[in-house]
Amino acid sequence: MIFTLMIVVFIIGYAAIALEHPIKVDKAASALIIGGLGWALFAFSGVDHHTLTHEIQHHIVDIAEILFFLLGAMTIVELVDAHEGFSIITNKITTNKKVYLIWILSIITFFFSAVLDNLTTSIVMAALLSKLIKDKETLWLFAGVIILAANAGGAWSPIGDVTTIMLWIGGQVSATNIITAVIIPSIVCAVVPLIYLTFKLKGEIERPKLEKFEEHKKNPTTPFERNLIFYLGVLGLLFVPAFKMITHLPPYIGMMFSLGVLWLVTEIIHRSKNHEQKSQLSVIGVLKKVDTPTIFFFLGILLAVAALQSAGHLDIVATYLDTTFNGQTTEGIYIINIIIGLLSSIVDNVPLVAGAMGMYPIAETGLYAIDGKFWEFLAYCAGTGGSVLIIGSAAGVAVMGILKIDFIWYVKNISFLALIGYASGAITYILLQ
Repeated sequence: MIFTLMIVVFIIGYAAIALEHPIKVDKAASALIIGGLGWALFAFSGVDHHTLTHEIQHHIVDIAEILFFLLGAMTIVELVDAHEGFSIITNKITTNKKVYLIWILSIITFFFSAVLDNLTTSIVMAALLSKLIKDKETLWLFAGVIILAANAGGAWSPIGDVTTIMLWIGGQVSATNIITAVIIPSIVCAVVPLIYLTFKLKGEIERPKLEKFEEHKKNPTTPFERNLIFYLGVLGLLFVPAFKMITHLPPYIGMMFSLGVLWLVTEIIHRSKNHEQKSQLSVIGVLKKVDTPTIFFFLGILLAVAALQSAGHLDIVATYLDTTFNGQTTEGIYIINIIIGLLSSIVDNVPLVAGAMGMYPIAETGLYAIDGKFWEFLAYCAGTGGSVLIIGSAAGVAVMGILKIDFIWYVKNISFLALIGYASGAITYILLQ
């Protein structure tokens, strides 16, 4: 009875997350409630205290690693933004032709999301789009394509998407292998919708009148400061996978080190400024702008999935998928992963990947070994499948919130583009194998 109730709580919580805008309740609140309730119900299921404590401690280490990593990455990006570092890119975009602009922005997004992660890239690009495009319909169309490019770009990088971070931290994939195995399918996934739009888009965009942000009027940064923090930030993020490969330490330690270096540099270059100027440009100041609700959302979701995993629900799902599609064959894992990818457009891809990681232990050899076909294809499918619906990915939810994109409008105008991109990339991966 209690195990059934855990599933009911999970489904209701997910419905609340999906309907975040209509019910006007932030998804982080719903996620934290189902995370807390899930573990409370598991505690009442008759499990002994020792087992309960062991299960929580086992999961909390993995969850904490992901959250510390996210917090560090998001702080670095906010620090670059506070120094107007992204203007290095925006100042170089001069074209007004829709087709040229959508290709330029998609390429920037694709590679930026591989370095910065797709969530933070989509937040930056959404802010950039509102400075470039005045018309709402055109703005939303560009934003939809940005979501596709961000998710495709995040899928092939070990730090590009929360799900690839999870697989990398969990030891299912190595940094070098995930890049070489998934980059070509990800490029196909991003390019196919762009080719389709190339024949559809006509004319030029109308640019809005730009106004400088209030804090930048008060505390303008010098070209030296902008360049220094931008390039240090990018190098700091690129340093993380290299640091993990050299030391074999968890990625969040490398991320915290990079943040520490940036923190030190900003303290030194702004040491002679007054308190008001310094507070806007220091790590302490930008921490106020970090999207903390997103971190709480991931905490709640990961706790909820961990509770289902400990209760054994995911083993039942694993058995069903294995018996229905024969998960021990190559064809079987292709079907299972394609289904997981499409499911990730309805529910968030984070719990689905967390579920798959719990369902299928890492094997010594074969499809489920480290860098096995299952984990590679899972990274692609879970990373890009969420684009089919706007609530299916963190990038989609972020852009939806910033630009107030309508859910039904996205289904009518973007979902088809996402589907043809997702299918093309999946076919490419299978053919390459």
